[in-house]
Amino acid sequence: MNIQTVSMELGGKKLTLETGKMAKQADASVYVSYGDTRVLVTACSAKDPKPGIDFMPLTVEYAERFYAAGKIPGSFPKREGRPTTEATLAARMIDRPNRPLFPEGYHHDTQVIATIMSLDHEGDAEVAASIGAGAALHISNIPFNGPTAMVKIGRIGGQYIVNPSWKQLQEESDMEIVVSGTKNAIMMVEGMAKEVPEDQVLEAILKGHEEIKKVCALIEDLRKKAGVEKRAFTPVETNADLLKKVESQAKELLIKSLKTKEKQERYKLAGEAKEKTLAALVPASLKDSDPTAYATQSGEVKRYFELVQFNLMREMILTDKIRIDGRNSTTIRNITVEAGLLPKVHGSSLFTRGETQVLAAVTLGTADDEQIIDSIYVNTMKKFMLHYNFPPYSVGETGRFGGQSRREIGHGALAERSIEAMMPKHEAFPYTIRIVCETLESNGSSSMGSVCSASMALMDAGVPYPKPVAGIAMGLIKEGSRIAILSDILGDEDHLGDMDFKVAGTKDGITGIQMDIKIEGVDGNIMKTALSQANQGRIHILGEMSKAISTARDDLNDNAPRITSIKIPTDRIGEIIGPSGKMIKSIVAATGAKVNIDDDGTCNVSSSDGEAAKKAIEMIRNILADVEVGQVYKGLVKKITDFGAFVGLLPNKDGLLHISEIDYKRINNVTDVLKEGDEVEVKVLEVDSMGKIRLSRKALLPIPEGYVPPAPREPRPQGDRGDRGGRGGPQRPRN
Repeated sequence: MNIQTVSMELGGKKLTLETGKMAKQADASVYVSYGDTRVLVTACSAKDPKPGIDFMPLTVEYAERFYAAGKIPGSFPKREGRPTTEATLAARMIDRPNRPLFPEGYHHDTQVIATIMSLDHEGDAEVAASIGAGAALHISNIPFNGPTAMVKIGRIGGQYIVNPSWKQLQEESDMEIVVSGTKNAIMMVEGMAKEVPEDQVLEAILKGHEEIKKVCALIEDLRKKAGVEKRAFTPVETNADLLKKVESQAKELLIKSLKTKEKQERYKLAGEAKEKTLAALVPASLKDSDPTAYATQSGEVKRYFELVQFNLMREMILTDKIRIDGRNSTTIRNITVEAGLLPKVHGSSLFTRGETQVLAAVTLGTADDEQIIDSIYVNTMKKFMLHYNFPPYSVGETGRFGGQSRREIGHGALAERSIEAMMPKHEAFPYTIRIVCETLESNGSSSMGSVCSASMALMDAGVPYPKPVAGIAMGLIKEGSRIAILSDILGDEDHLGDMDFKVAGTKDGITGIQMDIKIEGVDGNIMKTALSQANQGRIHILGEMSKAISTARDDLNDNAPRITSIKIPTDRIGEIIGPSGKMIKSIVAATGAKVNIDDDGTCNVSSSDGEAAKKAIEMIRNILADVEVGQVYKGLVKKITDFGAFVGLLPNKDGLLHISEIDYKRINNVTDVLKEGDEVEVKVLEVDSMGKIRLSRKALLPIPEGYVPPAPREPRPQGDRGDRGGRGGPQRPRN
């Protein structure tokens, strides 16, 4: 073993990269130590290209191991299953900054696996895994123009914090910005903020890049110690003659398609241009005589066709200052909005921007609807969820339906963060909230359309959402020193452009941000311009949204459950629950309402029937109420004895109605007046120190004419107990 290590301090914790000890059959492996977090990252790449593809086949896996946190999985088989949402998002954050740094045309299956082996909430595992991925790819023989590194930036009390702890992010920081990049440029940004202005978010990103430069230098040191020579890889040379022929055949129709606003018509014209080019340059006779040669030549023509399309679109924007649909760089597509369109849904909205359309539906639930989160990081109950769906019909195609792709999980997480930043505290609005965003049409930034639609749907549901939130996607076309930053990009501008920069927020600041780059990074000036332009676009979109709804409705939808919160002394929670839950079950059975009690004494009573909720609350308050002397209660006769009746006044509180207090007239048998189950009105005469309650019925009856109350009995002298033989009285003779 040739073990090599390098170390530095990052965010107040020691970061160590080690190679040569573990997983030595991989193309490269790096064991990352950060605080007490340990992550093993491996990189492997096939020796031969994958046939029949025109993209970089990179896969990134983020393997969470429960033993890392000293836990056993809660699933039935007691072992890790498919990746969690958190693992999927972490894998995407490793993939996105590294993918653009493989050489053009490198079509070899490549896999990066990060295995979490020890978890310390002080040492961020996602950061460690991403740094390990950049290091493993860099020291390996895999062609890669790295290294890359990642940091997280938080802010507490106005001070920026590098890689804050999990607790700091959850409880103190007003932002969580993830930044990835090389020593020269920023490659990826992902994060959330609590209405933080653009200039302060940019400052956090730039501070993160300064830390990235230091980590990249550390990885370079590791390569000097343990790196191997990169594989020889020669990109396919451009056939200038064929490229010229393709351009000659396709240019006229492609220009026409690129100036067509409607997406499907544009695709139709581009398809016709491709077919015309293939027919002109690839002999049709080859299809039967030599299918392999036909496939090879067709693939080459298609590749150059896409290159011509790529160049024409970019040149049209950079030189003519005209975009595909005729807009300039800052114009936002036409927006239409509608709120409250689904009658039985608790809240709904429809947001349409150009050919992108998202319907959002809000469902309000109770504590029973909270999502159980059992991860290596935390065990908790999730009270707010946003789920994003992207069915194939949204782009006019057929395809797999059901289940969620990594893309859907990632887009949903971005929209959820952007919306959650402005959600009311659970204590103030004690509902479980689920939003589903259905992408009905897609032609650019359906995730930001989801933010807009979700914000309106929440207000339509009557959720006390303080401000509307909107989102916009920015694009970039960069050729040397020529740069165009585009607002509200189309799908083609995303596909053929260099950047997808999504920004969500209110009129006062950013709540969510995500940036992906297809070139080798961008600098601070480009980001500053993009953020400023995004702010202008966001303000415009918020104005359009206000035409449908601008503030939360005064009341909840009629179909939504009503939740009323009351506070219970913590030492009396057991009285409400009762032995084996008997009391709380009886309340639910009697009213139909749901009752949930937290450990801090917060009791939430929910029901779509307001009267049922009121009845349940009354029953709870009666359990907690204390019987007061002099008060009149209407109770049920529970038990009859020779000397009186026991009457239930409040839950778990019974009193004795003595036979002498039933009526003014003499009663020989209690059953002559009362039976078990009778409702009787009584007055409380006394509650003694032992909690025993003495009641009277006759005190509430009219006094009969001529009634003479009995004279009060004289108190007996001390020790005088008649002939009962008690102490101080005559003793009975004993045998």
